Amino acid sequence: QKLVPAIVTYVRNISADNTDLRAILAEKIPREQERVKNFRKQYGATKMGEVTVDMMYGGMRGIKGLVCETSVLDPDEGIRFRGLSIPECQKVLPKAKGGAEPLPEGLFWLLITGDVPTQAQVDALSREWANRAALPSHVVTMLNNFPTTLHPMSQLSCAVTALNSESKFARAYSEGVHKSKYWEYAYEDSMDLIAKLPVAAATIYRNTYMDGKGIGAIDTKKDWSANFTSMLGFDNETFTELMRLYLTIHSDHEGGNVSAHTVHLVGSALSDPYLSFAAGMNGLAGPLHGLANQEVLVWLQKMMKELGNDLSEKNIKDFIWKTLKSGQVVPGYGHAVLRKTDPRYMVQREFAQKHLPDYPLFKLVSTIFTTVPPILTELGKVKNPWPNVDAHSGVLLQYYGLKEMNYYTVLFGVSRALGVLAGLVWDRALGLPIERPKSFSTDALMKAVGASK
Repeated sequence: QKLVPAIVTYVRNISADNTDLRAILAEKIPREQERVKNFRKQYGATKMGEVTVDMMYGGMRGIKGLVCETSVLDPDEGIRFRGLSIPECQKVLPKAKGGAEPLPEGLFWLLITGDVPTQAQVDALSREWANRAALPSHVVTMLNNFPTTLHPMSQLSCAVTALNSESKFARAYSEGVHKSKYWEYAYEDSMDLIAKLPVAAATIYRNTYMDGKGIGAIDTKKDWSANFTSMLGFDNETFTELMRLYLTIHSDHEGGNVSAHTVHLVGSALSDPYLSFAAGMNGLAGPLHGLANQEVLVWLQKMMKELGNDLSEKNIKDFIWKTLKSGQVVPGYGHAVLRKTDPRYMVQREFAQKHLPDYPLFKLVSTIFTTVPPILTELGKVKNPWPNVDAHSGVLLQYYGLKEMNYYTVLFGVSRALGVLAGLVWDRALGLPIERPKSFSTDALMKAVGASK
């Protein structure tokens, strides 16, 4: 018993010195497989709540039916990445030299291993992604031939699908690899895809909104976010810090949101990570998911156009009531799960208070932050009258000059890859089967509950 603390310390020190992420997973996965196996053996028949008819008609909201290892969303305190809140992640995750925001590489390490990484481990991951970043020539040719009128999310989806030509998972499966090895090839594809996404996304941005000239070479001495902002054409270090924060906080929101669930669902058919992620991006492109921050800006611009320079609290309140009485919602407010202000909103607000406190659009968003919740509470139809992440992100991007709103969902997609692909590796590691819930017709459901037609 006296040896146990020393052994634990020794093991932790070995882990801290190991910068080989794949090797660390190869150690962790067998232990987790055994833990889940034993848990299911003992508690597999345990019931988790009840499903109501309203849940079935209401988009399965509230039904507990998924396993997501990477994050859990608490209605009252918000997202926790492997048990850590966003402020805790900001405190403990490694940062760039001279930076204040966590590096997304560190969050990915946390999501996929459950461990807070060291600076050396994060730096090793930055270098590995830089070395994996090159796009195959056929994907570059395809992107360069898209019309600029094609929506950036459509371009991203096409690019990710075309990258399927590089899938090590698909190749290994066709050669008959044993299912115990699936996670290894899902890991390789996920690492390659995360590395290549900023290159594809930057190519889309420059082709669609700029001169279409080359994005420049990846710098292996830069971190993932710094390379991304450089390829986009920005050299403002504070904007790079914003992107580090943005790419971290948008990465994961447990397993039930459209993009995460779609990646999980398509991956359950043993589609490779490229095809699975492309499907998730098609879901993220929807106005009820990833397009929400764009809708917030459109609504703000409409407000400013209608009210002019008279953005008094009274006029803002009147505009909000006008929006609601016309049958529309206030974009950026409310959430399917959260019952308090989204922590992702708050960290963006803190960033704005620090770096752009006098920006007129931020001041407007701040006024709305204090104005909308009481109105929605008075309305009595909204369970969560507080702002979510989308109510703030677009304002920050506008300030730093990234004004093309149609592109914002692409940024969201690059970030979301961190969470959903980490989850996909674990789906294959745990051998989760093809997803196939039972469905009913309305007549069958009526019969099941004893209701008359």
